Amino acid sequence: MKVVQFTVPVVYQGSICVQEDILPSFYSNYHRHKEIQLTYILKGRGTFMIGNFTHSFEEDEIYIVDADEPHMFKTAEDIKDGIHAIHIFFDYEHFKSFLDFPEFDDVKYFLEHINVSKKLDAEHAVALKDKFVQINTSAGIDRLLSFVKLINFLSKKVDQWTSLYTGIPQKKFSDAEGLRINEIFQYTFQHFGDKISLEDIAAVAHMTPHAFCKYFKKHTRKTYVTFLNEIRIERACKMLIDESSESVSNIAFKTGFNNVVNFNRVFKKITKHSPSEYVQEHRMRD
Repeated sequence: MKVVQFTVPVVYQGSICVQEDILPSFYSNYHRHKEIQLTYILKGRGTFMIGNFTHSFEEDEIYIVDADEPHMFKTAEDIKDGIHAIHIFFDYEHFKSFLDFPEFDDVKYFLEHINVSKKLDAEHAVALKDKFVQINTSAGIDRLLSFVKLINFLSKKVDQWTSLYTGIPQKKFSDAEGLRINEIFQYTFQHFGDKISLEDIAAVAHMTPHAFCKYFKKHTRKTYVTFLNEIRIERACKMLIDESSESVSNIAFKTGFNNVVNFNRVFKKITKHSPSEYVQEHRMRD
C-alpha cells in the first residue's frame, strides 16, 4: 500500500526544480511543500482545491501555489486521454540573495508579495507556454536565467492575476491533521453524488459527529455541509456546460440533491445565478 504524505518533499535539482507530469491523472492527494509552486496546465481539467477553496481548472491556465499552502489538482472523471503539466518549484528563502541586484527589484517585489496563491487565466497565460517548456528542457544557469525572465514577465501582469485567497490565515497545521483532512476530502469527492450523513463523514475522520463539526469548522472556516454543497455545485456547473442534453432535475439528482427546489436554491446561493442564467452567461462568454 502506497504511503500518503501530507508534507511532500520536492526532488532537489538545484535552485529551480522542474517536474513534468504526463500521466493518466494529476496527483490527487491534499498536500503541501515548503517550496512555492508555479504550474502550467498543458492538458487536462478538473477541480483545483487550495486551502478550503475549490475552483475549476482548465488547459492553458497558470497557478501559483504559495509555500506551505495545502492543495490538490483533482482530474475530471471524464478525462480519458491523460494530463500534461509543468510544475516549477523553488524555495524563496534560498533564492532571494540572488535577487539583491537592483535590476531584479520587480522580480523580488513580486515574489515577496505573493502572500496568497493566484491563477492566471488562459487568455493571458497561453503566451507563456513556451517559457515553461524552455525552463523544463534547460538546465543549470540557462534554466535559472529563463526562470528569472519568466518571473519578471509575470511581475508585469499583476492586474491579470486572480487571487485564490482561502480565508484561512494559519497554514501550519500538523501532518497528522493534513492526512485526516485529505481522507475527508477524498471521501467527499468519491461520494458527493450519494447521500452523505454527518455520521458517515464523522466515521471517516474517526470522530463523533459533534467533534467532527467543530474540527472541520476550525480547520476550514466553513461547515461540512457548505463544503459538500460547493463540491456538488462545482460538479453541476461542469455538467450544465458539458452535458447540455441533461435536464436540470437529472443533474440535481446526480450531484446528490434530493429535489430540484433545493438544488436551485443552493446553486443560486453559491454562483449568484440560477442554472439557466449560468448556462446563458457561459455561452455569451464563448
